[in-house]
Amino acid sequence: MHTILPFLLAMVVAIVLVEMWATKLKIAYPVLLVVAGLAVSFIPGLPKLELDPNLIFFIFLPPLLYEACWSVSFKEMRKWWRMIGSFAFLVVFLTALLVAVIANHIIPGFPIALGCLLGGIVAPPDAVSTAAITRFVKVPKFTSAILEGESLLNDASALIIFKFALIAVGSGQFIWQEASLNFIWIVIGGAAVGLALAWLFVQAHKRLKIDAASNIALTIVEPYFMYWLAETLHCSGVLAVVAGGLYMSAKRLIFLDSSSRIQAYNVWECFVFVLNGIVFLVIGLDLPQIVDGLREQNIPLQTAIGYGVLITVGIVVIRLFCAYIAVLATIIFRPNVINRNRTRRQMLFGPFVMGWAGMRGVVSLAAALSIPVALEDGSPFPHRDLILFITFIVILITLLLQGLTLPWIIRSTGAFRDIVEREAAADYQKKVQHSLKQHSYEFLQSRLKTVEEGNESITAWLKYWDEKSKVSGDEIARQRSKAIFIELLESQRQHLVELNKDADLDEEIIRAQLYQIDLREEQMKAM
Repeated sequence: MHTILPFLLAMVVAIVLVEMWATKLKIAYPVLLVVAGLAVSFIPGLPKLELDPNLIFFIFLPPLLYEACWSVSFKEMRKWWRMIGSFAFLVVFLTALLVAVIANHIIPGFPIALGCLLGGIVAPPDAVSTAAITRFVKVPKFTSAILEGESLLNDASALIIFKFALIAVGSGQFIWQEASLNFIWIVIGGAAVGLALAWLFVQAHKRLKIDAASNIALTIVEPYFMYWLAETLHCSGVLAVVAGGLYMSAKRLIFLDSSSRIQAYNVWECFVFVLNGIVFLVIGLDLPQIVDGLREQNIPLQTAIGYGVLITVGIVVIRLFCAYIAVLATIIFRPNVINRNRTRRQMLFGPFVMGWAGMRGVVSLAAALSIPVALEDGSPFPHRDLILFITFIVILITLLLQGLTLPWIIRSTGAFRDIVEREAAADYQKKVQHSLKQHSYEFLQSRLKTVEEGNESITAWLKYWDEKSKVSGDEIARQRSKAIFIELLESQRQHLVELNKDADLDEEIIRAQLYQIDLREEQMKAM
């Protein structure tokens, strides 16, 4: 413990320093973290990281998925559900099948069941890497919505494939009838468990009347409990966390007060950042150990690298192909969704960017590391080290190749330039602020009828929303006025929720305004 603790603390410090360096260089931090982990792994005398395969999913996946549910725009997911569904399910299944066929043909003694296992591992792209990369380039909101929505669902579909393949490898047989019934229970049961627990958690938050620290502590426990109960009932823990997380995200204004929402945002941002950083560092740190395992099995390093490169090429090509097919199908069957004013350049390079944004990362690593060392009969799990090595090669190549070139491709092709400029010209933020100002003005006018004439603070705030003048702290501090202002802020929240029903408005702008309202309420309470 005394040996590993300083190493873990040093990892956290390294994550912070690498993220700072990545921001300065305008490179996605997962790319540099993998390289840093690989470089550090060659330092002699470092303690060996022993990760329990049974705990990999449980430690990392629930909080990462839960936080993603709170960040994604559910409105945009509903708008683009066909595209998201095709990438999250069809593309993942096709990718896993292609990987199974390639591995079966090029790797001696590698059966289809193991190929499907490998396919389930490397099929889902990593949302963290894509989000980190798109920080440095502007992409349309529909692109980010599709990528974010895909990332929530493709993990579930890929891990279902992984689970069935793991059973087939362990038992040596695959019964389609049982698998079909089991698949239905895994999907429906997982979503039902997540929604049921989410409803209970919402009621608990509302009725317990606890402070911000306790609320945040519960939000950290909740995804783990959803995942654990679903897996205990032999259904999908991933779908349980996704379904429950989306439900609780939609109800956040109901069961969390402004203080809890503000503090939870900061706590979760830090927590998820550290978790992601550790995973990407581990990718680099564990690679030398996997290489040693290959040597023990007398598999030449060059041969294993060749397997990894061929499989990487396969998953990149199939995603690019599916991206163009998905856009073509949308043009044919739903032409009203695709803007007819798009240029030939956008129609040519837009799908390419979507297909190229397929870096692998956290989920693939967690799945690979969760493969048991031995089968139930005690025999070694077949080709475990080779599967791990191929997974690491896929992650490294996609992160380094696609991760470093994606921003350059977006800028050089100009695939999204006109769309981003049109979205900026629409200036949705000004529209939201103007609507909020008008609503506040009308609210304060109506409240003036219920308070004494000449109330200086109410009059001053009415003038603020009408002329953007300033109100002094002494005026706001009056208790009667403070109650009215807090009521105004709640009215503003409800107005923004109604505004968010407009399909054209960017939900990120609405959330930013809601966050500002929470800050104003906390400032008001402190006076």
